[in-house]
Amino acid sequence: MKSKSKAYKIFFILGIIVAIMTLFPIYIMLVNSFKGREQIFTDTLGLPKAFDLSYYLQAIDKMNFLHALTNSLIVTVISTVLIIVFSSMTAWALVRSKSKIANVILLMLVVTMLIPFQSVMIPLMQYMSKWEIPSIGFSMINTFYGLIFMNVGFGTSLAVFLYHGFIKSVPRALEEAAMIDGCNKFQLYWRIVFPNLKPITITVAILNVISIWNDYLLPSLVLRDPELRTIPLSTFYFFGEFTIQWNLAMAGLVLTVIPVVIFYLVSQKHIIKGVMAGAVK
Repeated sequence: MKSKSKAYKIFFILGIIVAIMTLFPIYIMLVNSFKGREQIFTDTLGLPKAFDLSYYLQAIDKMNFLHALTNSLIVTVISTVLIIVFSSMTAWALVRSKSKIANVILLMLVVTMLIPFQSVMIPLMQYMSKWEIPSIGFSMINTFYGLIFMNVGFGTSLAVFLYHGFIKSVPRALEEAAMIDGCNKFQLYWRIVFPNLKPITITVAILNVISIWNDYLLPSLVLRDPELRTIPLSTFYFFGEFTIQWNLAMAGLVLTVIPVVIFYLVSQKHIIKGVMAGAVK
């Protein structure tokens, strides 16, 4: 019993250390968002002399926050919904299929998760720039639908993997009973299968919302018009060629993470439940 108690204390202390290391950058960002430039350089770790919101107001104005927030919401919500729809249907088809091709397709999707984005971003941009029809204004570059298309492509693999493990736990008897009652494939999926995927669907939504909302690299390559910039791209205004407005940048970064933190806190109880169900079942 004493050895177990000692081990518990050791893990507890390690947990506190890890938590401090994780929260320390957030502390730095938060306290420095209320400081002037002079205090940031002279007392980086200390508390601000006054909790003045003027830097936040300047950041909101300079980064055109409401417009950037709307852009981020459009890209994130549509991308996440499409990933959920396409990946859940794909995973269901792969699980219920009895062919070996289904296993090969799943394996290929899992393998693509191991490929870093940085290794394909240049060929991707070169290829996508050819998808352009000037006569009707269609282009995959510098458009929301182009960015959404790429987000769906990069987010589908992990989502299919998670759905695939979870769908195995859905009893086939439910589907067979629905088919006897006259359900077609479309009705069978949306009325019987998909409602049973709620835990893993919430998990997939959370993971993709966090990933897409905070993404800087892909939008920076696709969106060139300042009017199309998402919130992470809007923080670019604070980093000049010769100077950096650290206090406004910190305030802008705080504004960037607040929406996704709220979304995460509201939905966090579903993450472990969904991931464990998808991995074990």
